[in-house]
Amino acid sequence: MLPVLVLASRSPHRARVLERLGAPFETRDSQVDETPIPGEGPTQRAQRLALAKARAVAASWAGPTPALVIGGDQVAHDGQHLLHKPGTLAKARNQLLASRGQWITFESAVAVVHSGTGALAQGAAAVRVRFAELSEAELDGYLAAEQPLDAAGALYSERLGAVLLEAWEGADPSALIGLPLNLLHRLTSELGYPLLTTSWASPSPAPGGP
Repeated sequence: MLPVLVLASRSPHRARVLERLGAPFETRDSQVDETPIPGEGPTQRAQRLALAKARAVAASWAGPTPALVIGGDQVAHDGQHLLHKPGTLAKARNQLLASRGQWITFESAVAVVHSGTGALAQGAAAVRVRFAELSEAELDGYLAAEQPLDAAGALYSERLGAVLLEAWEGADPSALIGLPLNLLHRLTSELGYPLLTTSWASPSPAPGGP
C-alpha cells in the first residue's frame, strides 16, 4: 500500500520546498519540545529534533493509510555560538549585525519514518553562507519587510534574505531553506519510495471537511 506523504512541520518554508514535487501531502504539527541539551553540537541537535518530530507524528498517525512522515530541523551557528530563531525584531537585528561579513553554517537535518513499519532513514546537509556587510539601514529595511522572527539566524534566504548573502558553499541550495531535497530523495529511496517516481496516496479529508 502506498503511503500518504506527511510533513511533520507547520513551517510554510518547508512546505513550499515540498510543493515543488507537485505531489499530494499534508502537514502535521509535531509539538516536539525543542529545548537545547547542554553540550549538544549543532548537527546532533538538528538530527535529534528532526527524528523526534518524525517519530512523534508517525506515532500519532491514525489514518487508514500508512504515512511516510518527514521531520526536519535546522540549526545555524558561527562555529562557536548557535543562532536561534530570534523571536523578536531586536534579537533578529542583533543577530544580523553580528553576522555581517561572517561565514555562518546552516545544518539541516531530515528524518523519514514509516508509520506502519517504523522503518526510518535520516541524514543531514550543511550550507555555509557569507553575509554581506550591509548597512544598518539596509538591515532594518529587510527586517521591516520580512519580519524573520521564526527563522534560524533571522534569514529568509528564499525571499529578500538573498540580498544579505554574498557567497555560499554547499551541495544543495534547498538545504538553506530547511528541507534539502537531494537528501530527502535519498532517504525516501532508502525506504523504497523515491520522491520522483512514487504515486503518493491522497491525504484524507480534514475532520468536518468535504
